[in-house]
Amino acid sequence: MVSFKRKPVHYLPLPFIKNDATEASRVKPLIHPKSLRLTVPSLQIWVISETDEVFTDYGSYLRRMDFYKQKRFVCELSGHSGMTFFDALEREKQESAGVDEIFPDPLKAPVLRKVQFSTISRIDALVDWIYDEFRQDFYPGEYVTAIVDDGVRLPGMVREKARFPETRRLDGSVERPRFTRYFISLDERPDEEALVDEQHILRERRSFTKQLIRSFVKDNVAREAWNGAPWLVKEAVAQKLKIDSTVPAHLQHSNKIAERKAQLAQKKNGQDRTMLQFVLNPRLPELKPAPSWYPKHAKPPHFAAYQQALIANRDLGRLANSRSGSAPAPAPAPSKIVSGAERSPGPEDKKKQQPPPPPPVKYPVDDLEVPPTRDGTRRPTLKYLSRTTPTRTSHDASSCDIAMDSVGPLLETWNTLNVFCQVLLLDSFTFDDYVECLQVAADGIECELFVEIHCALLKLLVKEGSEGGQILIQLPDPPEEEDEDDEDEEEEEEERGEGSEEEEEEEEDEDENQSESRASSNAGPAKGKGLDAADLAARSPSSSRKQVNGKADPRETAAKGPPTKRHRAAEMMADRDWIERLRSRDFKNGGWEAIVVGLLNRLSLRPQLHRKCEEVLEQLAPIGLEPTQETARQRYGALDINLRATVLEMLCLLIVDLKSIRGYIENNNELMTEVRKEKVEWQRARKTATEELRVLDEQRKLLLPQVSTPPPESDRERGGESTLNAQTGTEDEGDGREPNSATDGESSRGLGRRGRPPSKTTRKRKRGEKQDEQSKQGAPGKISKVKAHFNMVLQKMEKCKAKIRECEEEIAKADEDLREIECPRTKCLGKDRFWNRYWFLERNAMPWGGLPESSTADAEYANGCLWVQGPDELERTGFIDVDDEEAQRYRGMFQMTPSERKALEEGPTSLLTAKQWGCYDEPDSLDMLIGWLDTRGHRELKLRKELQTFRGKIVAHMDKRKAYIDNAARKIPEESTTTRKSIRAKAQGDPVVHRCRRWRNTMAMGEIGHLHSDHPRPRKKGPDKKRGGNKQQGKPLTRQGTRYKF
Repeated sequence: MVSFKRKPVHYLPLPFIKNDATEASRVKPLIHPKSLRLTVPSLQIWVISETDEVFTDYGSYLRRMDFYKQKRFVCELSGHSGMTFFDALEREKQESAGVDEIFPDPLKAPVLRKVQFSTISRIDALVDWIYDEFRQDFYPGEYVTAIVDDGVRLPGMVREKARFPETRRLDGSVERPRFTRYFISLDERPDEEALVDEQHILRERRSFTKQLIRSFVKDNVAREAWNGAPWLVKEAVAQKLKIDSTVPAHLQHSNKIAERKAQLAQKKNGQDRTMLQFVLNPRLPELKPAPSWYPKHAKPPHFAAYQQALIANRDLGRLANSRSGSAPAPAPAPSKIVSGAERSPGPEDKKKQQPPPPPPVKYPVDDLEVPPTRDGTRRPTLKYLSRTTPTRTSHDASSCDIAMDSVGPLLETWNTLNVFCQVLLLDSFTFDDYVECLQVAADGIECELFVEIHCALLKLLVKEGSEGGQILIQLPDPPEEEDEDDEDEEEEEEERGEGSEEEEEEEEDEDENQSESRASSNAGPAKGKGLDAADLAARSPSSSRKQVNGKADPRETAAKGPPTKRHRAAEMMADRDWIERLRSRDFKNGGWEAIVVGLLNRLSLRPQLHRKCEEVLEQLAPIGLEPTQETARQRYGALDINLRATVLEMLCLLIVDLKSIRGYIENNNELMTEVRKEKVEWQRARKTATEELRVLDEQRKLLLPQVSTPPPESDRERGGESTLNAQTGTEDEGDGREPNSATDGESSRGLGRRGRPPSKTTRKRKRGEKQDEQSKQGAPGKISKVKAHFNMVLQKMEKCKAKIRECEEEIAKADEDLREIECPRTKCLGKDRFWNRYWFLERNAMPWGGLPESSTADAEYANGCLWVQGPDELERTGFIDVDDEEAQRYRGMFQMTPSERKALEEGPTSLLTAKQWGCYDEPDSLDMLIGWLDTRGHRELKLRKELQTFRGKIVAHMDKRKAYIDNAARKIPEESTTTRKSIRAKAQGDPVVHRCRRWRNTMAMGEIGHLHSDHPRPRKKGPDKKRGGNKQQGKPLTRQGTRYKF
């Protein structure tokens, strides 16, 4: 904006135009000045085209032009002065266009949001503040220079940004400072991306300077001319960039004035209240002698307060005069003092009173009510397991045949099989091996994991024939077959009807003639309603008579023919029922595949499963092939992974209601109760040991000064003398031997060359040296007892510390046992602001790395991914895809709707429904996710807490998963030579050896002595020594193989 004497130039308002036919009215802003001549032909006006100012007087026009032509105007953007208004305005337009072109577009909105409502008065301080805030902060879409590992600087564009929060230790010290990471798309290397921090990324120098920031701020921001006014973004720019322009109440000019008036009134009321208290106080003010430098005839400074007290209260004057012995002086009548608090507010005061500013928001609140950050930070990019994705993003090439709707069933079935693996007698397995076995298992490739999963699930449905062969699940009733009695009755009815057939035909002909006449009369309306001849025939009375007792006429049925068959599953079970095959455990050579066909054919009678079962049966028992067991085996080997996931999902849904599964859950619940009791006992023991340690520590502090300080000299001499007298009696006597004897080494060493005894001075000196040595070692008197007590306290403290450590270890073991035993449901980590659910499937109901005795226990992980599930239908329609009224309310608050915010903050990888899944499999993505979560919302506060709690385990499992997948490809060819001969022979046609074929069902081999797919063998009388049999004696085993300590 052009300024004159450091103040912006404001244009003149439009004048009043008076017409003869109408009253005086102001020119509307929508009417251009040049069109005024058309509306008012007799009007003569003068217009300044640069400012669109209109003048009805030529003198006013000349005076304004003279003002504009003064060379005293300043261009605020460039800082040039000494120009006319028109030159400054033209220069300002050129500078504004140049600033908009040079200033980075991704920085415009963040910088203006930072400046909005700022109360920094000086523009220089504001520019310095913005420069410091954004100097090391970059935003997606900004062109930068990245410094890669080899020190080469490569140009590129910021694709994604992630902020990592600061982490602190328990003592409050900083464990890791906050930092930011950027994904840079390199221009010179299109197939590569650089992951750098703020220390290895640079801007072009001329694109972000203080002078450029100053020009950009002056061009887009304005400030009113009163003290404390905030900076406000121009209205057009704010609407374009979706910046909130509603000024907070505490920054408005009216509230500032009201606040100042309130402060002045409070100050005045305080003075009035002080005077009132002074008047009502019966005590006289304390009179002090005048200082030595004060004039003799002048009154002291406190005399005025004394006089006011006498005037306000006559009794004080009389009291003072009675004390001085003089007559009381007449005092004026006291004036009534009314404080500001007692005065009732007038109508003017009520008008001036403004409503108080709204209270500040108290966080946490609902996540969607938290204002968006708008700093370019997005949720980390998700990875998909399926070939179909909600958005156009890349996915894993090895999983390109998986549909998005099959990801959920794959996760659910894997979790069910691993949680109840002890009931199914299956070794635990990783999710990657599970998906791979469903993909690669075919007719020519034998995979033990694939076969054992199906056979183990089927064996739980029906007991073995030797155990009674009971069906343990509830199956739908088979279709009713017509009995022989019913058939005989129908034949008799047909014979009886032959005699009267001719009569019925005559009656039917008459009815048909009548119905045809009715149909011809109703043909016009029927055509208007869109009905054809077939509809009319169906509505005719003759058609209703063709049904007898609710059954169709056999002649019509014969004309229509039998219903179309979609599969031959029933024919496959004609020679032998699937239940009989399952009772005999006939799983070999396509046996279990045929059992699956029969089971699905029976389950298809349920309406909710009919569509799924029919879709699978069309592939397993097609019309064009013979309904044999071999056909089922070949077709199941070529079945799509999505249909295999559907079959396993239905089998898992059948077993969850079995008595064995419910008993397993109930036993675990009882075991959890025992573990909780044990945990409480250890917590009580820890509390007792902690209290005992506190008492011992107080004793140690009391004894520490007595042990650390040396004893006084007098006590040391007395202690030395008592020691000599008590132990040796006299120095010359020693241990009772003669001093001149040759055996006394000390006396012999003390003799002179001629055999004379040492002198008195020598004996005194040696006695002093012995006393010094004894004082240094500690006298056995009072000091030795204190030190012994001190040492005993230290020993007790060490025992208490060891006890506390033991209690904490046992409590940690109890928590781990509770985590593994809690199997009724899988716990969700939490939800984010858009109601996406986050799952870490190893969180409960299974060991961290699977069963330790599993054949793939060396993987040391189970799933190794953090899975994200989209919002539920009710949550999506109630909170994200809201109605128009709620969307407008939300747009008024945050300049966007909830669905627009979801698309903006989640980035290109977004989940729309609960059937869509994504995952994170890298530690960096997990840290970026934790940094993206906002703790001001309820849901994300809890989710972030859970992610930080399990971050160590999640990161460790991600690293182990990556190492397992990378190393398995090198280990499998070496181990494939040691496999069984049958597998090796079948693998000759398969050049690729897959990772999932390393899995072996060692649990079934140990418990029942054979695989589930093998024919049952005669059982041993005694329990297996390796695992102790099914009926274990004593304490139960944990999931880690150890026993609980109750």
